[in-house]
Amino acid sequence: MSIAALIPVKGFTNAKQRLAGLLGAQERAVLAEVMFRDTLSQVRQARGFAAVFVVTSNRDVAQIAAAAGASVIAEPAEKGETEAVHFGLAVIGGKGIRSALVIPADIPLLRAADLESLCADPIRAPSVLLVPSHDEMGTNALLLTPPDVLELRFGYDSFTYHRKAAGAKGIEPKIIRNDRIALDIDEPQDLRRFLSLSADGETRRAILAMKVPEFALAANSQAQ
Repeated sequence: MSIAALIPVKGFTNAKQRLAGLLGAQERAVLAEVMFRDTLSQVRQARGFAAVFVVTSNRDVAQIAAAAGASVIAEPAEKGETEAVHFGLAVIGGKGIRSALVIPADIPLLRAADLESLCADPIRAPSVLLVPSHDEMGTNALLLTPPDVLELRFGYDSFTYHRKAAGAKGIEPKIIRNDRIALDIDEPQDLRRFLSLSADGETRRAILAMKVPEFALAANSQAQ
């Protein structure tokens, strides 16, 4: 069964507002960009995808995606993650692709093998696979068969929403917990957790190069 990966990406200029107490606007923009680059690199390396799509309304994002070999879905305007994903999935479905794996652009611990493991088992339609964020409030990966099987909603407690939405369709969602996929960087404690787990990568190097207060970067047992 053909599977496509879909990454929704906003522009970097106003990214990561919840880190504003630690990082300036330019640093947050750099962080968003390097996380996208790290995430996209691993998605492109993963085996088994018929295509990798990036849905965005931002020209800079589109250029990065195209240069990395991804197909760009040009959203007419930036309306939010939920709208971008629905727009991208509609395009993917129109291409005859049977399954779509939706992942965010800010999971820099991601490895290609993590994605391959999500798609390893035979996929039947209709089906839903979910990977929660580390606090189990967000949804950091969704494997949807067919791509329009669910009405999605990202944001606060989206993991619970997607589980219930699948159940309402008579689908028992498959839940997989993966520590690398689960870690997106939105809050100061996410920075600490990331640095305690990451050994290398563009995102780590960028964070360490920033003038972040030492307490915010202390990778210790309390950050686990």
